[in-house]
Amino acid sequence: MFKPTDLFDLDQTAHGALFADCEQAWEALKRIGDYLATHLVPGLHNHCNGVAWIGDRVFIGEGTEVEDGAMIKGPAIIGRNCRIRHNAYIRENVVIGDGCLIGNASEVKNSVLFNECEVPHFNYVGDSILGHKAHLGAGVVISNLRVLPGNVTVELDGKPCDTGLRKFGALLGDHAQIGCNAVLNPGSILGRHAVVYPGVNWRGFLPANMIAKNQAATEVVVRRPRETD
Repeated sequence: MFKPTDLFDLDQTAHGALFADCEQAWEALKRIGDYLATHLVPGLHNHCNGVAWIGDRVFIGEGTEVEDGAMIKGPAIIGRNCRIRHNAYIRENVVIGDGCLIGNASEVKNSVLFNECEVPHFNYVGDSILGHKAHLGAGVVISNLRVLPGNVTVELDGKPCDTGLRKFGALLGDHAQIGCNAVLNPGSILGRHAVVYPGVNWRGFLPANMIAKNQAATEVVVRRPRETD
């Protein structure tokens, strides 16, 4: 149910080898560091609009624009025709596909982004995999660490499955959409084309083509003028 091909089109990444022989898609998270150590050949083919800080172990593809104030620590591979906006913070062990957007005050670490992902405004993405054309609204946080001790678990066949990961944020299937200010708790998995509405605090598995939204109704009342002296 959570095999890489259940969630992701592996043709929409140049780094499909990360998922080779993975029984569950989250297993690729443990491989990112070793993959970069083997495959990363540093090289900056991007354009900088202003002054950015870029580490020694970083590859950036042609057509990518890095804006003023961005920090890319590395090791990281960033694809072609991406936009790395002002004050973006790309930390260790990050693989970003072609045509992606990392926006202002957004932070990414130990994660894989398939082609055309958007992480555009005030987002945190830690220890996660975002599928092709996955999109985060402004202020979305992908929480990657349990409050209580122990590894992150995922329900599999009705039983909790130990992922073997102390830090594990989320798997977002292709075209998944997360609304503004939503929070995805550790071990969240969203199927293809799944949607989480703004402000939702989500935990667990949301199947493909399903929508998660808050049940609380919004009250509408008549606006009355205030009394004046």
